[in-house]
Amino acid sequence: MNFGQPGFLLLLLLVPLLIVVRRTLRLRGGVLFSDVDLIKGLPIGRARLAWIPGVLEFTTLILLVIALAHPQKGESEQKVVSEGLDIILALDISGSMKAEDFQPKNRLDAAKIVAGDFILGRPEDRIGLVVFAADSYTQCPLTVDHKLLLELVDNVTFGEIRDGTAIGMALANSLARLKDIPAPSKVVILLTDGQNNSGTIDPLTSASMAKALGVRVYTIGVGTLGEAPYPVDDPILGRHYVNVPSAVDDVTLQAIADSTGGRYYRATDSRTLEMIFSEIDQLELRPQEMIEHISRKDVGVWAIWPALGCLMLQGFLTAFWFRRLP
Repeated sequence: MNFGQPGFLLLLLLVPLLIVVRRTLRLRGGVLFSDVDLIKGLPIGRARLAWIPGVLEFTTLILLVIALAHPQKGESEQKVVSEGLDIILALDISGSMKAEDFQPKNRLDAAKIVAGDFILGRPEDRIGLVVFAADSYTQCPLTVDHKLLLELVDNVTFGEIRDGTAIGMALANSLARLKDIPAPSKVVILLTDGQNNSGTIDPLTSASMAKALGVRVYTIGVGTLGEAPYPVDDPILGRHYVNVPSAVDDVTLQAIADSTGGRYYRATDSRTLEMIFSEIDQLELRPQEMIEHISRKDVGVWAIWPALGCLMLQGFLTAFWFRRLP
């Protein structure tokens, strides 16, 4: 509660003065008696309540002054404004991602499903997609058109790049998409199941670049511990499976994450991969700004109606119940 015209409240300082003046004037008798003993025995009756009209009169005055000061009731509304982040998803599409130790089918399909859920959960962020095998290219630059991005993620498949694993190139390509963009936070999420064996840039060199640019890198190594079933299509025997060892370079991926302020995760199944993306989602909370809007409503009428009521009651009592001699 506040007042639109608080200066009028200064008139309340006159109320004590008026009370003193009013009391002084009433000390002058309306009727003179030579000896008050003549009325000592008379019943006083309603004279004991003769102060009520005066109280009502001053209450009316106080309420009118409050109404003139325009009392206002404020209603506060808070709005949270989020500033989106810039995130690059770097997905390994090398042949080893065909291993079917993840559900529903293989490592790449599981990664695409979880990445899609991650994108849907961050509608205010600009997200891009980089894919890599022996080389790397940008499947989708940073965008807030997540419908388009989800379609591109869904269309990612094998054979678009010759086979191999160029982790350093993938990270460098991701950084190229982030380096010239002002943003409160820049993040790369790099997912792979292998070791760097292709490309012209070493992974740790790319990690040093990321650190210099203030980009956090979360690395995810996918693959069961030990061997995983790998599909082989034979023109004679048809499709059959062979067990291949997982070759995730945990040491390098850990070093990349540590040097950039990110984290390294090892996903051994689809459930673990979901939990990893959920944790990254919580770690990379969007910066928020609280905006408070206050709307004020004039409630002076709440004082006017009681004032009118007091005035009418005071007039009635003075005219009929507490009539005074002139």
